[in-house]
Amino acid sequence: MEFSEGQILAAEMERMMKAQEVILKAAAGKFKWWEAAEMMGVTDRTMRRWRERLNEHGYSGLWDYRKRSPSPKRVPMKTVEQVLQLYREKYFDFNVQHFDEKLRQLHDIDLSYTWVKTALQTAGLVKRRKKPGSHRKRRPRRPMPGMMLHIDGSEHRWFGDERCYELIVVLDDATSEIYYAQLVEAESTRTVMAALREVIETKGLFCSLYSDRAGHFFVTPKRGERVDPSRPTQVGRALQELGIKMIAAYSPQARGRSERNFGTWQGRLPQELRVRGIKDLDQANEFLRTEYMAECNQRFMVSAAQKGSAFVRAQRKDLDWIFSVQHERTVNNDNTLTLENRIFQLNKTRWRNTLAGQTVIVHEHLDGRLSIRYGPNVIAQYAADQLPPQAPKRRGTPRLPTGRAA
Repeated sequence: MEFSEGQILAAEMERMMKAQEVILKAAAGKFKWWEAAEMMGVTDRTMRRWRERLNEHGYSGLWDYRKRSPSPKRVPMKTVEQVLQLYREKYFDFNVQHFDEKLRQLHDIDLSYTWVKTALQTAGLVKRRKKPGSHRKRRPRRPMPGMMLHIDGSEHRWFGDERCYELIVVLDDATSEIYYAQLVEAESTRTVMAALREVIETKGLFCSLYSDRAGHFFVTPKRGERVDPSRPTQVGRALQELGIKMIAAYSPQARGRSERNFGTWQGRLPQELRVRGIKDLDQANEFLRTEYMAECNQRFMVSAAQKGSAFVRAQRKDLDWIFSVQHERTVNNDNTLTLENRIFQLNKTRWRNTLAGQTVIVHEHLDGRLSIRYGPNVIAQYAADQLPPQAPKRRGTPRLPTGRAA
């Protein structure tokens, strides 16, 4: 059976592609060079000659076999081995783009992203990505900063051990600029309020907030159905007082911008914390606040479609009251009220003999303080370490055993 010249050339190219993959894996330390020789069906001497040829002429993947001449863009084999060694020993958990940036910034190795990705994938150090799914249409960004902000939390093992924390991030829809990023024990009413208050204090009031339908954002009467805007949560009540509209997302795809943002965080932040030896929550949050947010904004922030800003300076001086967890209580006849199994005794005021039967508002501040107000008047305040002790919970009456007495 005779083979055409095209078939011979195709077989030779396939053999060289296989050789390229085997040699790269050997260079990456996946197996020994003598094992690579066995895989290719050549002798150790031939494999040594191939390796010497690579050291002399550069990475074989950049060799133009049709012209039988080395490409002017060839990469020295020494550089190839250095790149693979760096990824295997130091940056093994970095994604390709993150690793490519570190090569330029810290190691003075300027290679194209495509080359680095192909080399790592061919060497078996990085998995090839799956083909993209069905086509989706991206929602256009808001034209100006401050028109819509995204808030979301992502639970992850950020320190590379068994500890899981929530990363709460607030970013702008128009520019992807990150205004807030902190690790917390859990995403809750208080941690979300703390994030929103800091953004308002530093940037100003914004027009709308886009979030998922978690219980601290919205009340959903029945699972899977639409939220009930007539029953605001503590977060919803605070934003209503400030004139900020809340928008609920009804699917992960609807929150694609923040979801993709968390993919970037999970692919970069754990590695940055590991390289710096940060294992403490406070140290991590300080790093986020002082360094990493600015680095992310410099790398991923985009320009807004229109000039200007929709942020408005907050004129209100009562943000401490607005961003507090508020409870309405009726004062008992003995001028006490109960909250979370604690009994608060109200003292006599100068302007009213008794508050029995009156409605008061209990404010749980974000720093742990507690205040009680009757209308605009503060009638009691407690520091976080001065709260009344919780009363012991009552146990139910023990059930008598059934059956006849002896």
